[in-house]
Amino acid sequence: MECCIEGSGVHMVVGTGGAPEGVLAAAALKCVGGDMQARLKPETEEEIRRCHEMGIADVNQVLTLNDLVRTDDVIFAATAITRGNLLNPIQYFPGGARTHTIVMRSKTGTVRFLDTVHMDHKLKTLKAK
Repeated sequence: MECCIEGSGVHMVVGTGGAPEGVLAAAALKCVGGDMQARLKPETEEEIRRCHEMGIADVNQVLTLNDLVRTDDVIFAATAITRGNLLNPIQYFPGGARTHTIVMRSKTGTVRFLDTVHMDHKLKTLKAK
């Protein structure tokens, strides 16, 4: 996500990873007007079959940002678990925790960084309905 943030000094990222991670990266990039290309690398006949079931006829096709994210109405959010260059990890303290989150919206191009304190005694009083 660093290449999404103006002033990070990162302009391009090249790598490999799973298809779900590629779609998440594409959603983040779409929020801030970035671009990417991707290609699936199925390793077994089962993975090729799954691609065909999802409507991907050519598993060697270069996928564009719009192939991966087919809407212009995207909201992306990520909360750090471990340390990264953009977000700090969860910090636990007696009675709670502090988290750092990034939230991005494609319609406005807004990028928000949230620094949140969670208090255990308050969270324990909430009940799902």
